[in-house]
Amino acid sequence: MINPSPRQQTSFFMEKAEKIRKTYVEYVLDLGQPPASFYAFDKKLNMTEGELYEFYTSFESIDMDLWVSFFQQARTNAENDPTYQGYSVREKLLAFYYTWVEVLKSNRSFVTYSYRKLPQPIAAKNPPVLRPFKEAFITYAHDLMYEGRESREIVARPYVSNRYPEAVWLNTLYLLDFWVKDTSR
Repeated sequence: MINPSPRQQTSFFMEKAEKIRKTYVEYVLDLGQPPASFYAFDKKLNMTEGELYEFYTSFESIDMDLWVSFFQQARTNAENDPTYQGYSVREKLLAFYYTWVEVLKSNRSFVTYSYRKLPQPIAAKNPPVLRPFKEAFITYAHDLMYEGRESREIVARPYVSNRYPEAVWLNTLYLLDFWVKDTSR
């Protein structure tokens, strides 16, 4: 038997994780709550409980992964746009936000369900479900701020410059809050 390459293993892992996330979202949206147990959920997936634990350790870990995947999908989509690399830092952040809202919109039912479960105000509470998303976003914002300082688009300011990524994160939470509560078409 030929052993699969690391790339094939990664692809298989990603496909299985995506199947688990998709099934979880469908379950939550159909029943309005997460499954009662991993045991019940693995039956729906036709997996053993042990197989499911290879991917996720809790329903909260699936939620965490979903929020990070929304971010990663938006970042990848924005960065793959041919005009993105020519944008200023400000335009890159705006392009990301626009793309992120489009990703959220395609998952609106789950996003609003998940958001409403978060302790409010989310900026003050720093819910564990959003921590991996926050870490990934802060890294992205830090890279943008560094690029902005290099291009002199952003002026280096003692004590303040290091706080820009956190300020941009708070802006992101504000946009999320506004978007979830928006009732316009």
